Amino acid sequence: MFVRGKIQLGSVLPALVAIVLGGMGSRTAAQPVDAGREVSADRPNLILIYTDDLGFGDVSCYGATQVQTPNVDRIAQQGLRFSNGRCTAATCTPSRFSILTGQYAWRKKGTGILPGDEALIIPTNRTTLGKVFQRAGYRTAAVGKWHLGLGPAGGPDWNKPIKPGPAEVGFDESFIFPATADRVPTVFVRNGTVVAFDPNDPIETNYKQKVGSDPTGKENPELLKMTTTRGHDGTIVNGVGRIGWMTGGRRARWNDEALGLVFVDEAINFIERNKSRPFFLYYAMHDIHVPRVPDTRYKGKSAMGPRGDMILEMDALVGKVLAKLDEERLTSNTIIIFSSDNGPVLDDGYIDGAVAKLNGHKPAGPMRGGKYSILEGGTRVPFLVSWPGVIKPGVSDALVSQVDLVRSFATMTGQKLNPKDAPDSENVLDALLGKSERGRDSVVVAARNRALVKGDWKYIEPQNGPAIMKGADVATGYSPEPQLYNLKDDIAEEHNLASQMPEKLKELQAELQAIEAKGGVWK
Repeated sequence: MFVRGKIQLGSVLPALVAIVLGGMGSRTAAQPVDAGREVSADRPNLILIYTDDLGFGDVSCYGATQVQTPNVDRIAQQGLRFSNGRCTAATCTPSRFSILTGQYAWRKKGTGILPGDEALIIPTNRTTLGKVFQRAGYRTAAVGKWHLGLGPAGGPDWNKPIKPGPAEVGFDESFIFPATADRVPTVFVRNGTVVAFDPNDPIETNYKQKVGSDPTGKENPELLKMTTTRGHDGTIVNGVGRIGWMTGGRRARWNDEALGLVFVDEAINFIERNKSRPFFLYYAMHDIHVPRVPDTRYKGKSAMGPRGDMILEMDALVGKVLAKLDEERLTSNTIIIFSSDNGPVLDDGYIDGAVAKLNGHKPAGPMRGGKYSILEGGTRVPFLVSWPGVIKPGVSDALVSQVDLVRSFATMTGQKLNPKDAPDSENVLDALLGKSERGRDSVVVAARNRALVKGDWKYIEPQNGPAIMKGADVATGYSPEPQLYNLKDDIAEEHNLASQMPEKLKELQAELQAIEAKGGVWK
């Protein structure tokens, strides 16, 4: 039987599901749990800690030596560290779309990196990760970075209640900022309303032309406390130039140094308020995205400049969540998934010493590429899963993707999804729980182009483009020729075997084309 912190595991997954869920049984997506029904607190909570721009080699449990991350390492020590864990895209919005919907973002138009005033891009009539847990009787919350659009077609009116948004796609509560910290509007939104909104100071944003009279990075560079290199010469807030222009909302604007602490406090408060019932927390941290402005307590604490300081801050914030679980005696009853939305980037629009102060640190570990890149560094990311007392600690080589969470946790909560829901998501629950060494057979990852990873092999579609991303100093992997790599022998993707192995190339090309042509998905 299952009690808080203890479980007797059977040898097969159905027994595990029945024990964990107390015999909840199978339901389709059209059969949600009654909203008023009391649910046993012994069902495992889930906290998804989603970091931003954190590379495979940026944490010590994956080999970092220039910076130490003891709290992230604790998750690894208490659970599984996946060596082949994937996000679906080398940039933020598409990865976030996929992790919540179970669909590759490239299948749906308009899922590239969004401006801060874009409409919601997740269809409200489809199953999402949040809705999976809602239907299982969990309280759900989204805290942190959103970057999936808000409001109806045409974008949000910041001066009114904003919908659709997180509430319409599976979250009972939300405390977010709309896009990224380097984009306007620089405000928090709680449950569809701008926090500290002043009707006498209405908010307007624009990504095409300047609005209002606030200083900008282009016109007033002397006011900047952080020099920009590209794309961040719009409205200045807190001495930082942003992408886009904003006027109004002065009382509502955030302080960059406090972002991490504000979000972690919201996450901890959610845990406190829901400690006696099952909950799902999507904690999408701002750290370590630009602008890298850590809390004062972490400034200068690393030898790697603000980027290194932000890694330390990120780890400390993770520690606060772990400490809260310990305090409430929820640790053994909570599944934690820790991952990143894409690979690392050094210079991403601000000069903060990230390149000059690497000191031998390798953000992508042994791989080439990073954010924006089709190479392994762009989409092979830290991927940790812990459930103390249930998941046996260790390292897993299973191929798992963030796109699989929807179907895996639908399975765990006894739900059968409608055929059109989560079309690219696979049930890899056995791999996530350490019951199987086998995950997916293959997975598609994307940047400007797409690649198929299958076993030890990776095929990259031809794509014209720069070999090095200008400014970001990231190897892109773009080539007008098809590329084929054996990742077991060549993790850095330096030896293209396409001409030497035409049959293997043809096999993977055909499989990728079949996946790309798959029907029955959202448009």
